Amino acid sequence: MLYRHPARKDTAFCPSNDMNTILDKYGSLLREVDEWFRRCMNLHPGMIACRNGCSECCRGLFDITLLDGYYLKRGFDRLPQSVKSELILAASRRLERLSLINTEFIEPWLLNVIPDEDWDELMPEEDETPCLLLSEKGECLVYDYRPMTCRLNGIPLIDVSGEELFDEWCTLNFTGTDPRILHDLRFTFIQLFSREMNLFQELVRGQTGIICNEVDLFIPAAIMVDDEKIISAIKNIYVVHSPDTNDNHVKQFTIDHHE
Repeated sequence: MLYRHPARKDTAFCPSNDMNTILDKYGSLLREVDEWFRRCMNLHPGMIACRNGCSECCRGLFDITLLDGYYLKRGFDRLPQSVKSELILAASRRLERLSLINTEFIEPWLLNVIPDEDWDELMPEEDETPCLLLSEKGECLVYDYRPMTCRLNGIPLIDVSGEELFDEWCTLNFTGTDPRILHDLRFTFIQLFSREMNLFQELVRGQTGIICNEVDLFIPAAIMVDDEKIISAIKNIYVVHSPDTNDNHVKQFTIDHHE
């Protein structure tokens, strides 16, 4: 049966003081990524076409972390009311279509409620649907609050140690040159992702008492985020039934991160 989201009023997300502190720290981490990208552009100005307003990679759906989702929602709530209302409607429609594909994918639309092998069905590579956060001019409406993935895209991710974490790049960049041989593009990515994970775990642990490595969603779901339903869903995903009692309880544990 198709899940249809009831009409809802636009209510701004109101995080706690502890969550605000975590989101502030995450914002600082994201700005470090932006600084790395700007440095790469300054070092190779003729080789990198990426810029605010270029939306060649802003197509289809992709998973983002709950940490990214909350940070994106912070920016979304700063948009004009008329814009937010239109985006909420568009996001709701997109999520309803996804629920047709997989009936287990319902509010709050966490990807972790469905098996990993079913994720690709919801975000096929051939999907060229523009991100709903793009303006008519192709500019990101929440550029300063965009997810980590959006900030990293376009340049191969090679750690200062030489380990290749992602060896692809935008076809508009480095035409005729293999950027993997450019050592000045390298960055402390392993450390960066470790710090990101620490903030993510601090966020989820503060909300639910659960320690895990993964809670993922799509950008349309981040726009529609309902804090109470997110917390309930996480607890439902990771609840463990105690063999000693008839009561369900939440157990703190770690799971593997989705690749």
